[in-house]
Amino acid sequence: MTPTYFRRALTTTVLAAVFAGFAGTAALAQEKEPREAVVTVFGEGHAQVAPDMAILSFSVVKDAKTAREALDANNKAVAAVLNALKAGGIAERDLQTSGFAVNPQYQYPDNNDGGNRPAVLTGYQVANSLTIKVRDLAKLGEIIDQAVTLGVNQGGSIQFTNDKPEATIIEARKEAVADAVAKARVLAEAAGVALGRIVEISENSSRPEPLPMMRTMAKEYAADAVPIATGENSYNVTVNVTFAITQ
Repeated sequence: MTPTYFRRALTTTVLAAVFAGFAGTAALAQEKEPREAVVTVFGEGHAQVAPDMAILSFSVVKDAKTAREALDANNKAVAAVLNALKAGGIAERDLQTSGFAVNPQYQYPDNNDGGNRPAVLTGYQVANSLTIKVRDLAKLGEIIDQAVTLGVNQGGSIQFTNDKPEATIIEARKEAVADAVAKARVLAEAAGVALGRIVEISENSSRPEPLPMMRTMAKEYAADAVPIATGENSYNVTVNVTFAITQ
């Protein structure tokens, strides 16, 4: 190896040591630098609004000796329900098949005498489930009544919601932040310090929940329509806000 090579190697080693020393000094200085004092609070906001849409879920179930007979009977009933819903103003986009099943039906004989009698196939059952969005709540009771008349005979859940809840959620967000600020001020005053800038803010959740106290819609229903109470939806927002503390 030439002397020039040794000089270059020595220079590289010395520079590496110098940079390592600088890096170590910077890291040590950073570790000794005091952390910023902060306070983190939880805020919660609620905003209520009357629902403007309902989502229905129910099924048409038919039994017959054969799967073909059960399917034919079910198809006829479901077609009648769908046609009636469309005639009542429900758009195609608001109608959806959410489940379909064909199940054999068995009769299980008593085996009190210790015998081992096999189950007897008695027929078949076909179930077709529908999910419907009803955007005109004034028609909801009439729609349910007509659907049952035409063949719906199982299930039945209603979820009241809002098509565009953004404005209500914004109000809940504002209330949640205001709640967090009020809590932080109380904590700072009790501790004898002052609040500084907001260091971090995060939203945890935003979802509609039906209020336990329901109110009946101010609508006139036909005598044979299902009575409906729509209540209100409560949109809840929670936030975590971190403030710097100044002395």
